[in-house]
Amino acid sequence: MILGDSLTAGYGLPADQAFPLKLQAALQATGVQANVINAGVSGDTTAGGLARLDWALADKPTHVLVELGANDMLRAVDPRVTRRNLDQIVIKLKARGIRVMLAGIYASPNLGKEYVDAFRNLFPGLAKKHGVPLYPFFLDGVAAVPGLNQTDGIHPNGAGVDIIVERILPAVTKFLSEKE
Repeated sequence: MILGDSLTAGYGLPADQAFPLKLQAALQATGVQANVINAGVSGDTTAGGLARLDWALADKPTHVLVELGANDMLRAVDPRVTRRNLDQIVIKLKARGIRVMLAGIYASPNLGKEYVDAFRNLFPGLAKKHGVPLYPFFLDGVAAVPGLNQTDGIHPNGAGVDIIVERILPAVTKFLSEKE
């Protein structure tokens, strides 16, 4: 399952272009049989993800990739609040015996160096604290590349999603294959 925001939900894209569906196809193409559940909600913050976590787990996933934080950053939420919410999500998932992987997000430089540094450091800090894998930047290779994003300049288009899948695939494959 991917617990995320619009980047997971597939905002502005046809359903077959959303990240979870393309990731599932890429995994299956490499021989990994996985049913990837799209638990993305456009506009969701880490607080929203935490609030709906129990509902999202109704399908009983064994692994969860947490892709949240972009909307916190866009709203300039205090990084300590974002960290606390993500920390609680990881704690709750691990308490249920669910394997967890974090996908980080970088803050926009216009928020200032202090905010950017605090936000960037929260993902590696949480991954280390909980001993979970981290994909450092979910939008690696896509952020701020006009041809890979929709006209809003924020959400990836189909080609952008393909790049994200290509880059994250080795990390997700390793995540799915690891035993406790």
